[in-house]
Order: sequence, then structure tokens, then C-alpha cells
Amino acid sequence: MLSAPDDGHNSNDLRSILQQLLESEKLAVLATHREGQPYCNIVAFAATSDLKYVVFATPKASQKYENMVRDGRISMLVDNATGQDTDFQEAVAATVVGHAEDMLKTDGNPLLELYLQKHPKLSEFVHSPDSALMRVSVDVYIMVRNFQEVTKIRPS
Repeated sequence: MLSAPDDGHNSNDLRSILQQLLESEKLAVLATHREGQPYCNIVAFAATSDLKYVVFATPKASQKYENMVRDGRISMLVDNATGQDTDFQEAVAATVVGHAEDMLKTDGNPLLELYLQKHPKLSEFVHSPDSALMRVSVDVYIMVRNFQEVTKIRPS
């Protein structure tokens, strides 16, 4: 059942649940594609508090990077499932739909700082000239709760 943020739930509450999910989880499944063939990988990510951007790092010599250079349309799945039966009622998942592009890794870049604040152990990796810092401009988040409750949330 697809619902809008104002379907009886307070849209601020739903945004808060989404923000909490994006802050608490460190990894997401990134989906890219090439010639109609989907390709998925796990990436470490960070999201801005206004929900407009998601950022992650990737090697430039990877299939996912090549796919994004060819076509920046991506999706990412973030969830807090634990593999327990209770996940059917308690887990939250959000699909991020947007467009990814390589961005400059300059000192003082707020997205780089956000990423490193969440993933300090990846500093050497993200600063490597062989790595790219990818910025996803988010079109929509599709959040699933309570197994079948689906809500679309657009960035501010």
C-alpha cells in the first residue's frame, strides 16, 4: 500500500524516522546498471540532514564507478533489519532514488566532512587519487515500515 506522508501519520514523524535510519546505518546497497543489467554493491554512506544528498566513496577502477559515469541514475537501499522474525514488523527500509556524480574532494567540502565524520576510518581511502567521492542528488526516498506500509518522502 503506497501512501503519502500525510496519510494519517505526521510527516515530521516519518521524516524523523527516515533521518534516524540514515544516521544510524553505515552501509547501503548501491544499485547501478549497464545496458539494462542491474549491478549491486555495498557502500559506506552519509546523508545530509535536509535529505537532499547522499554521499559515498568508491574506487575509480570499479564497475560501479564506470556504470555511474555512463548513467548516473542509481538507487540505494538502507535498512535496519537484523535477520530476526521481528523484522517483519519492526524493520525499516528506505530506497534512495537519485542521480550520482563525482565531486571534488577539496578541504572544507561539507559533504566530504560529513562523510568523514561518519566514517573516520575511511579517510585514507576517500583521499586517495584512485577514489571518487560520489554525491547523490536525491529525487525521492521510498520508506517501508511494518512490512507493507510504503511512504514516499521528498527532500526538503
